[in-house]
Amino acid sequence: MADGKKGFFGRLVEGLTKTRNNIVSGIDSIFSGFSAIDDEFYEEIEETLIMGDLGIQTTMSIVEDLRRKVKEQHIKEPEECKELLINSIKAQMDLGENAYEFEHKRSVVLVIGVNGVGKTTSVGKLAGQLKDSGHKVILAAADTFRAAAIDQLTEWAKRAGVDIIAQQEGSDPAAVIYDAVAAAKSRKADVLICDTAGRLHNKKNLMEELKKINRIIDKEYPGAYRETLVVLDGTTGQNALAQARQFMEVADITGIILTKLDGTAKGGIAVAIQSELGLPVKYIGIGEQIDDLQKFNADDFVKALFNI
Repeated sequence: MADGKKGFFGRLVEGLTKTRNNIVSGIDSIFSGFSAIDDEFYEEIEETLIMGDLGIQTTMSIVEDLRRKVKEQHIKEPEECKELLINSIKAQMDLGENAYEFEHKRSVVLVIGVNGVGKTTSVGKLAGQLKDSGHKVILAAADTFRAAAIDQLTEWAKRAGVDIIAQQEGSDPAAVIYDAVAAAKSRKADVLICDTAGRLHNKKNLMEELKKINRIIDKEYPGAYRETLVVLDGTTGQNALAQARQFMEVADITGIILTKLDGTAKGGIAVAIQSELGLPVKYIGIGEQIDDLQKFNADDFVKALFNI
């Protein structure tokens, strides 16, 4: 494990402390407090997982899986269920083979999310990481209605050492994308990352705006691989899940960037999002530094969650 990876894992373990205290201490006391595996045992596990923001649906799937395995393997001791439970949680979070396909192709990545979730920051961090791994990256400042979004992204572009295409505040986002696509083609960029708006309170406008942006990319850059990531704030728990559902109605979402996992007791939402929506959490953020956004790894997440 590389030093950077080790450092991030350490910070993840630290960042998930509140979630761990919320879930794991409860789980441990169930395993040590029960002498038999009965309905009450399963009910206690259910309650603890729901309290940790795994959500009702996900919790039911995990507990059903646990019941089945206990029966199949003729397990009698509660303590022996712990590893089964951990594996069951992990199974809810399979990213699939092609989670990061866009890194290996000429691609356009649209990033959407409501104000305050860390969207523009995530775009900057992602650009920095792709640049560091040898990709030529261009940023498009298409969140043109939020004061300071363009300035913020320009600052991140400088920090990451990548080009940025921007216009004045209030200009047409689709026009910015048009210019950015032209730049990406002429400068032979590997990845064009577009910071777009996410005004969910005005869903119809957002839908029209995204349609217009997508039409331009389809027409001007038909060969580009397409990725649409929605940024969610991990501290909002079930609200993040509701937001993801709403964004799925207006865009073809391919993955999630989950931010602010450090210091939240609601880290279980990472499991719920993948299990209930079938959307992979592709990146997680646990701080302000450029390397505090990393690819999501279900193994690492569960190990950090259970402090294994």
